[in-house]
Amino acid sequence: MTRTLLASVALLALTLTVHAEEKEFPAKLVQQVILPANTIIAAPADAPEHLKTSGKFTTADRKRAEGLGSVTGNDGVRKTDLSVPFDGQPMQGFSGIKAMQDGTFWSLSDNGFGAKANSSDAMLMLHHIRLAWDAGKLEPIETVFLSDPDRKAPFPIVMEGAEKRYLTGADFDVESIQPVDDGFWVGEEFGPYLLKFTRDGKLTDVIATKAGEIDVKSPDNPTLVVPANPAAKMPVFNLKRSGGYEGLAMSKDGTKLYGLLEGPLYKEDGTVEKDGELTALRVIEFDIASKAWTGRTWFYPLSAGGEAIGDFNMLDETTALVIERDNGAGIGPICADPKAPTPDCFAVQAKHKRIYKIEMTQENVGKAVRKIGSIDLMKIADPDNRKRQGGGDGFYDMPFVTIENVDRVDATHIVVGNDNNLPFSAARALNKTDDNEFVLLDVSEFLAAK
Repeated sequence: MTRTLLASVALLALTLTVHAEEKEFPAKLVQQVILPANTIIAAPADAPEHLKTSGKFTTADRKRAEGLGSVTGNDGVRKTDLSVPFDGQPMQGFSGIKAMQDGTFWSLSDNGFGAKANSSDAMLMLHHIRLAWDAGKLEPIETVFLSDPDRKAPFPIVMEGAEKRYLTGADFDVESIQPVDDGFWVGEEFGPYLLKFTRDGKLTDVIATKAGEIDVKSPDNPTLVVPANPAAKMPVFNLKRSGGYEGLAMSKDGTKLYGLLEGPLYKEDGTVEKDGELTALRVIEFDIASKAWTGRTWFYPLSAGGEAIGDFNMLDETTALVIERDNGAGIGPICADPKAPTPDCFAVQAKHKRIYKIEMTQENVGKAVRKIGSIDLMKIADPDNRKRQGGGDGFYDMPFVTIENVDRVDATHIVVGNDNNLPFSAARALNKTDDNEFVLLDVSEFLAAK
């Protein structure tokens, strides 16, 4: 018993020592691109009438909103400057990015309006974009609307009986992307599932998640059935809602995918998986050729103050970038009581918004990844005043609740962007919907760190 206790204490001390040695590196703003929140694009000409407008079910009671712009957007009790429903589909919610060799990027809009219940008129789409850094503008190249013409989804979709079976945010919650030669791999959160799409957006594969021998399921998994008898046993799930694949990385040789869950898995006793005293998320390895999980997983320990991850991309065969964040938004004024916020203050202040460089090797399979160091997105140096909005004298910040885009651009620079959760996030100002912001950061020391 004493030996076991001493071993546990030693393991805890080692864990705390490792995390205490995390190093913070500087970041400098090079350029900023802004896509205004109110950027609406038309649905495809062959889309059903239901999809020509969006946001009709974002009301508090989920009842249909009658009339375009008849409902004011909100961030909790704070009203924003945009109203729903929209005439078209909003090009918003960027939730995952991949830098391409020609200098362009692929990204994606997430499920629409944040939940299965309010997103049946939100079309799922991928975006090929160019970030015109000098002009400060995002230039759309192509939007790929996702569809399921061959009935690959193992459940009825919203457009089940439509001639053109476009996918919506009530079918899948797409959150992360990896372009490949024949299309795209996408990580989603309702299952959570790995999804494969052709280059023109047709669904070909829906793959359920296994972490080792564990079947991973969220409360939105379509295979869960509530029993008719209240006394019967309820279905089992082991992941919180919106806890699925916020991050999806690919090995540099293109043979493996690594899905990083946004939230921790829950064990049978109701506790979450941990690394020592720190909540730990799963990184799950997938073999592309066989379209099967390899059984290998790693643990990603959240740092003190961290509550979720936002994006995940490999740098080389063993190191990667991960966005880690808290659930705060805005820097002030802050409400005295976060449980009783008022319209003139932010409920919870943004504090922990970081990007970590991690190492995951075959030697530490089944163990925690090594956190090499981080940059702080709340204090990015801006000595040359390159920002177009945000920050203050000599610095730029990203006080958004969700920052969900990161990838390396070259040997010294990374791109970072927010998900503005249209029309629900207002972090730059109390009553103004957040724009989509992408920044180019010089982080040469961080990328070179070992």
